[in-house]
Amino acid sequence: MPRQPAKPGFKRRVNIKTWFMRHLQVLLSSLGRMSSKPLGSLMTAAVIGIAISLPVSLYVLVENLQDLGQKWDVGAGISVFLHPEVTDSQAMELSRKLEHRAAVASVSYISPQQAMAEFRELSGFGEALDLLQENPLPAVLLIYPHGDHNKAEATASLAEQIRQLPEVELAQADLQWLQRFHAITHMLQRAAAVLASLLALAVLLIVVNTIRLEIQGRRSEIEIIKLVGGTNSFIRRPFMYEGIWYGLFGGIISSFLVLLAFSLLQGPVVKLTGLYQSDFRLAGLSPGSFMLVLGSSTLLGLMGSWLAVKQHLDDIRPG
Repeated sequence: MPRQPAKPGFKRRVNIKTWFMRHLQVLLSSLGRMSSKPLGSLMTAAVIGIAISLPVSLYVLVENLQDLGQKWDVGAGISVFLHPEVTDSQAMELSRKLEHRAAVASVSYISPQQAMAEFRELSGFGEALDLLQENPLPAVLLIYPHGDHNKAEATASLAEQIRQLPEVELAQADLQWLQRFHAITHMLQRAAAVLASLLALAVLLIVVNTIRLEIQGRRSEIEIIKLVGGTNSFIRRPFMYEGIWYGLFGGIISSFLVLLAFSLLQGPVVKLTGLYQSDFRLAGLSPGSFMLVLGSSTLLGLMGSWLAVKQHLDDIRPG
């Protein structure tokens, strides 16, 4: 009885399994080769990790500053000083009218008496203030913009509209410092991108040089493999995986360094923000950012090993 040919699907599954097992074997053998020289491998991964940790730390710092800036954006309001002749009832009526505007989230009214009491408590000039025959402080409305209107441009436009009201003597929105803060944040973001590009190039050069030295050290072995018919892809595979391991370990080290740095800074930052009645805390690497760091560092390791193999492997020919 003639033998039935193997089903194409079965053959394909066998090939895929064989391919996977071969690559897994080479992946683990390249890791074993790195572990046979632990000090050199660790130093290479540490240098890669330190190089990657610098832009990552700056990136995480910029994210924290942007988060802090968003909180300040929401808290940015308009101080409206009313004319002295405006009575409490008129001020309250104006407050209700302003609160009905779509751009206004809330309005707080501070009477001259309340303003004097707060000033007396905070300034420490209680005895000097007792000598005043009348209260010089005006009534104040604190206006907080609503939703999309709490951006600097929208807040400035709202302040200009309020200045036109007859009861208003002065409407002040101190947003220049906030605009400067955002400008500094954008500059740091650009600096992080430039630094990341430069250090990514440095990581590539480190991996290229490391794999080049590894190729030169195994030159005789490569010549023998080529003599017995080994293909370039077979010879290339261990070096490619070695570059991947260097990139992966470098990413892990960089993430640990960033976590350590921000843990050490957390205490002083909490104390500093506490002085300004803020509960702001530094946020470290998010899970998504951590995976991005590992993926980017592994890709850099793969690219560096590919460049080194492409440049130096073809130069080795069996004598």
